[in-house]
Amino acid sequence: MKSKHPYPVTQRPIKAMKKSLFLLAFLCQSLFAQVPEGKKVISSLYIHDLQTGKSEMILKENRHFEAPNWSPDGSFLLINSKGKLEKIGLDGENLGILNTGEVQKANNDHGYSFDGKTLFISSGKNEIQSHSSFIYKVSAEGGVPELITPLSPSYWHGVSPDGKFVVYCAPRNGNYDVYKMSVDGGEEVRLTTAEGLDDGPEYSPDGKYIYFNSYRSGMMQIWRMKPDGFDPEQMTFDYHSNWFAHVAPNNQIATIITYLENQKEGHPFGRQVKLRLLNLKTKELKDLTEEFYGGQGTINVPSWNPESTKFAYVRYELEDL
Repeated sequence: MKSKHPYPVTQRPIKAMKKSLFLLAFLCQSLFAQVPEGKKVISSLYIHDLQTGKSEMILKENRHFEAPNWSPDGSFLLINSKGKLEKIGLDGENLGILNTGEVQKANNDHGYSFDGKTLFISSGKNEIQSHSSFIYKVSAEGGVPELITPLSPSYWHGVSPDGKFVVYCAPRNGNYDVYKMSVDGGEEVRLTTAEGLDDGPEYSPDGKYIYFNSYRSGMMQIWRMKPDGFDPEQMTFDYHSNWFAHVAPNNQIATIITYLENQKEGHPFGRQVKLRLLNLKTKELKDLTEEFYGGQGTINVPSWNPESTKFAYVRYELEDL
């Protein structure tokens, strides 16, 4: 697996560069959840219980927030809104903003290490006015963040169970691919080389696989591969756009978000979606929710409770200004 550009930047094919720029513009627009003119966003935070099969709304506010993580100790949820990370109690109580120092432009790609000691954050830099995304690490309790990736954009999605590597999505060679890097920084290693967007990489709790979504088949589907990038295996096969496989701590199932209409290589805000459960052994899919208005921001990051019995997600509504 190559970790550098296969040829100098100035000699990259123009077609690949245009495709990368188009995807970057599309993804950036989605990240900031562009909404129709004259509308504002209402966000609702839900907890779904696998045992009862029901989703309970714990918080509804007239603002835009995204991407809940469940804390490793099971006591609260972590969301992002307006570049900051907020702790939300399981009863919906706002527990305050997490101290992340100079990192004040967090996007919806963030999450905890398996041991619960470290938080990884994708964020822009204050001195960069246009969209950017770098990966930082900080103590789970908050504090002074440390930059991991020097190149932007880099969108964090997972960390290895042993805490040694992060995996992320990035455009480095005219195509969005999956990369990994030491949690202490250093050289990035390219793990995917197929044409089409590869995104949302997450390690399984046993460390045997990295799950990701890919457009390599001409439809966005869930795949997995070995941690070195070899032996890719397709996990979903239908005619929907399937994104973000979040593997439960029990290593048996994963949640995915499904767009009912083909979104090609995009995962925009404001579409009809549903959440489904993927059996990692049989590859069987089961609907967990009815259709609802969501998409980007609904369930971008790992959001399972430690017992693998519940997970958190966000639904949206639009209201006239």
